[in-house]
Amino acid sequence: MTVFQKVSAIWKEDNLLRRVVKNSSYLFGSNVLSSALIFVQGILAVHLIGVTAWGLIATIVTFAANINRLLSFRMSEVVVKRLGPALAEKKKPEAAALVKAAGLTEALTSVAAFTILALLSPWAARVFAKDIHTTPWFIFYGLILLSNLVYETSAGVLQATHRFDRLARINLVQSVITASTISGLFLLNRWAGEALVPYLIQNILLAYLLGKTYLGVSVAILAGRELNSALSSGWWRTPLGALSGKRAMALFAVNTNLNGSVNLFFRDNIPLYIAALLSTTEVGYFKIAMTFILPITLILDPFIVPTYTEIARTVAAAQWAATLRLLKRISIITSSVVAAIWGLWALTGWWLIPALYTAKARPAYPVLLILLLGYGFASIFQWNRSLLLSLGKSGYPVWVSALTGVIELALIYSLAPRYGHLMVAAILSGYFIVSIGLITLRGLREVRRRQFAE
Repeated sequence: MTVFQKVSAIWKEDNLLRRVVKNSSYLFGSNVLSSALIFVQGILAVHLIGVTAWGLIATIVTFAANINRLLSFRMSEVVVKRLGPALAEKKKPEAAALVKAAGLTEALTSVAAFTILALLSPWAARVFAKDIHTTPWFIFYGLILLSNLVYETSAGVLQATHRFDRLARINLVQSVITASTISGLFLLNRWAGEALVPYLIQNILLAYLLGKTYLGVSVAILAGRELNSALSSGWWRTPLGALSGKRAMALFAVNTNLNGSVNLFFRDNIPLYIAALLSTTEVGYFKIAMTFILPITLILDPFIVPTYTEIARTVAAAQWAATLRLLKRISIITSSVVAAIWGLWALTGWWLIPALYTAKARPAYPVLLILLLGYGFASIFQWNRSLLLSLGKSGYPVWVSALTGVIELALIYSLAPRYGHLMVAAILSGYFIVSIGLITLRGLREVRRRQFAE
């Protein structure tokens, strides 16, 4: 039997894999197009404002996003875990109370996050941008926290009801809005000359704000329509008392928040550490390198939510062989994508980066190669945390990530000032490989233990 025949046979017999790939394909198509748009808009932005100012924008965006993540309870995961089973069992009051509780919690934390961001913006301008006059830019971009007031809850509703096609469409339109606005700025700057220069950074931030606002508002509207169809138009009047298992839900939400906070401090905050310890120029190199890594994350991220949905289902049904088979086949797909992209950028990046972003961007090439190792490993085993969440072991990833993250931060603060941004990239990749490797092994051992026990 040829390889093609084996793959064809697996595809025909494995309904689970087909369902994951089908749901992932909606997001995949959207993300491929979005990736291309993000790639182009980054090139135009660097030509407009330079690597250093591009690093400043990355710093502002990272600061706002991470303030939100610090308080976020990742309500999409809470909703996915509880809403699907509630609808399947026709427990409509419980489903309505769940979404209401999640939405109210997220709205309150979003308002709190914006308030904290506004208060901390002068400090962020001094420490990260090293210019107090950039304070209004931090606050202005922070408005995305209000325009995405209930985004996580709304996205969770669409995921739990398998409306991945709608999520994909909205995400693509968001990218079109941002890219077209930046493209318009580029053309206008060519026409207006120096007159537009003082306003370029503000207008690029506006382009991102417009796209994110469309995303938050559109997802909320579609989620509301989906709930009206599934639960009735007055679902939001359901009392919160109809929700059972509040303590378990709260613990799950706290665990997801802790995991998100761990990722924030040890992964997502890296541009801020670079800005504080080095400069926004090095942040610009990091940002450009991440643009080339984006194809991996955008191609493979669509697998995460559908895979989590199917892992949760097979684990709940104690279908251990099906779970292991799914994980193995998903990993084969993801490793093939990672290997292809790493090879492509390794061969072409040295010439491609300066050709696209100007010669001053060439130092981003070694950063790219180093980061590809860590992000590639993380992408191959992107199901690691979903597996432990489904197994009821949500605390383990938090502790592993926290312990390895403390070591990571200690290394960054002791070595980065002396060895620069390449050392930061190497430490970050090492953090991914060690922490995700340990989490993956723990999840696989637990599945095999339960399989043999039964």
